[in-house]
Amino acid sequence: MPNQGFPRCLRLLNAGDYRYVFEQADLKVHGKGMMALARWNTQGQPRLGLVVSKKNVKLAVQRNRFKRLVRESVRLRQEQLPGVDIVVMARRGVHELDNETLHRQLHGLWKRLIREASAATT
Repeated sequence: MPNQGFPRCLRLLNAGDYRYVFEQADLKVHGKGMMALARWNTQGQPRLGLVVSKKNVKLAVQRNRFKRLVRESVRLRQEQLPGVDIVVMARRGVHELDNETLHRQLHGLWKRLIREASAATT
């Protein structure tokens, strides 16, 4: 069974990591209430960063729920995701989605990201 943890090596940790993705994103994938930007990295494994502003999601409990669900989703799919740095940004209204809908949105987001990444490499 593969390692299903979420160690520091799977996270974007500092402003430089985020800037690297924002400056020139190779892939852009939209979902309901969220958007993911991705850029190829040299680690060969996905790394995740999250941007959830107070302007878009007012309550801390809602921001934390969104971040927790996104991290869990990436943790479970880390073997399928390509070697990219991913920044997931929350949009207005994401807090209105229930957990099941959010899981479906994230599953579709990762499928589209994998499809676009494989198309970009061929």
